[in-house]
Amino acid sequence: MLNVAQSTKTAGSTPRSTTQRGVQLLNDASTNKGLAFTREERRHHGLGGLLPPAVQTIEQQVQLEIEHIRTKSDDLEKYIGLVSLQNRNEVLFYRVLAENLPELMPIVYTPTVGKACEQFSHIFRAPGGIWLTPDDLDRMPERLRDCPHQDIRLIVVTDNERILGLGDQGAGGMGIPVGKLALYVAGAGIHPANVLPVSLDVGTNNPALLDDPLYVGYRRRRLRGQDYEDFIESFVSAVCEVFPRAVVQWEDFHKNNAFRILNNYRKRLPSFNDDIQGTAAVTLAGIMASLRIKGETMAQQRLVFLGAGEACSGIAHLVRIAMRAEGVSDDEIDRTQFLFDSKGLLRESQPISDPHKQCLAVSASTLQHYGLEGIDNPTAEEVIDAVKPTVLIGATACPGTFRQSMIETMARHVERPIIMPLSNPNSKAECSPSEALAWTGGRAIVATGSPFPDVTIGGRCRVVGQANNVFIFPGLGLGTILSGAREVTWEMFYIAARTLSECVSKERLDSGAVFPDQGELRAASARIASAIVQYASTNHLGQHIPDREIESAVADSMWYPGYAPMKNATSG
Repeated sequence: MLNVAQSTKTAGSTPRSTTQRGVQLLNDASTNKGLAFTREERRHHGLGGLLPPAVQTIEQQVQLEIEHIRTKSDDLEKYIGLVSLQNRNEVLFYRVLAENLPELMPIVYTPTVGKACEQFSHIFRAPGGIWLTPDDLDRMPERLRDCPHQDIRLIVVTDNERILGLGDQGAGGMGIPVGKLALYVAGAGIHPANVLPVSLDVGTNNPALLDDPLYVGYRRRRLRGQDYEDFIESFVSAVCEVFPRAVVQWEDFHKNNAFRILNNYRKRLPSFNDDIQGTAAVTLAGIMASLRIKGETMAQQRLVFLGAGEACSGIAHLVRIAMRAEGVSDDEIDRTQFLFDSKGLLRESQPISDPHKQCLAVSASTLQHYGLEGIDNPTAEEVIDAVKPTVLIGATACPGTFRQSMIETMARHVERPIIMPLSNPNSKAECSPSEALAWTGGRAIVATGSPFPDVTIGGRCRVVGQANNVFIFPGLGLGTILSGAREVTWEMFYIAARTLSECVSKERLDSGAVFPDQGELRAASARIASAIVQYASTNHLGQHIPDREIESAVADSMWYPGYAPMKNATSG
């Protein structure tokens, strides 16, 4: 059977023993039930005079909390209200979130979490997770042991330097690990006692934060060079010592550090970078679902990327894996991908300083194949006209990067172009879905990185699917934990992408959406987790688990937020 923590199992019927009484129970978010404490529990645990006489069900509490949230007109106030609920009653918070994911996901994560990160020092209410600074360099294990739970299976960690499209947010970046882990719990049923958000607060170069007298973070300029490397090494060593069964998700690191950290440590402890690999998987899933609409294969695709950072580099790498899986040769794959950075098209004839970009450069023979060899620095329009791409992907954080001329040129050569402006928040998107559809006469298949409203064109409502990493990381994380995988491989992200593409219903595809409804997240996560467990077992990366047992074992492991009966530990 799967080797998982007992606390990860489905809760609700198994009694929970506690020595806490009275206000201790009410002040502990992991034990507080509010008015859902039964009369018997109130008698046995010293709560009789501390609560009004009414006893409520968790369903009634959910209804009330949703009413409270909906009375707030400002999304940041909704975020603050949800954080307050999480700090007050953990089970109720996750129940509210799990049952209202489409409505609340944009609040607990993008785009509202971006505002929360920017305002973090001014809306800070209660500590969450573990904060590590350069002063902790020699006592990282001690700091990790300060965590109230010691069976940590999943860590989301950031150094706060590249928060969404907002850049260096210093201590405010902690909002990202907290938000991501809330989605792991609500979307994949990993128990909150098994997850840990971590901020590697190595300082900030954001002058507005350093000048703010109320800034709560480490008030120094960022560590760089060997001092930074030593800090990361100390953190990894501490995780291996204190939480040896934990999976680590690296989150929102600057690209100069992200690729190096991933390559240095992914074989030392099971870890992945969501900005590189999670984005790659969800984008590939969107492409593969789009091909179900078009009736085509990956082998038939040609892709142009505007952006060559973490996101587009990861996507390009995973697309190669997907094409190889269909039997396409590396020489043929080389002719299918064209990436642009701020200096222009990546090509072998030009010096490329970033190591992660060098393997993505277009060869001279490929340029010759498309008649581009005589052009000194081909523009995106020239490449699109020559290559006739089927897929256009943007991750530049520069609005308007997808110009009308580009998309109209693309649409002249391709009946159903796939257009994916992935930058978030919405204000950073390379174009809007309405523009992509208008410039293609309604023929484009569009997916975005941020949530956009549906578009009506030609009398038809087109649902805009969001390429949100939340469709990937919860299931992949759960599958990695359950399988006991020693490594998170790139092939796992291909498996996750392929599985997610199969989760999109025909009705969603007919509406134009290439991702499931967010209300289907737990079901999609379960399917992805099962596929990851099977892959890890088959490829000897973790425990050997018979195929017939995997689906039920995954389902049994997924915690659904519900109150467990409470008994006094001293009463036996």
